[in-house]
Amino acid sequence: MGVLCQADGWGKRIDMETIFDWVSVLAFSGLIVLFLNRSAMDNPPDRLFHYLPPAVGFAVVNYLGNDGHEVAAWLIFVSILVYIWLILKPFKKS
Repeated sequence: MGVLCQADGWGKRIDMETIFDWVSVLAFSGLIVLFLNRSAMDNPPDRLFHYLPPAVGFAVVNYLGNDGHEVAAWLIFVSILVYIWLILKPFKKS
């Protein structure tokens, strides 16, 4: 039984049990904060479609990690972080 639970609409409980559940949710939350911060700018340095690859990637990481493909999940996770660092440049001073 996991720490955080919710019903999925069919009465079945969904638990956050694996490290991949937590890592993907936390990383996705950081991506959302970056997007909201950038969208409040007058002239944002990136567009909405730049956030699609990492958002989908975090879902893939969670799926693969929960399905037992830990090495592939970690490799994709690191590649997403590299994408965010090189393309979205979260620490770029404006």
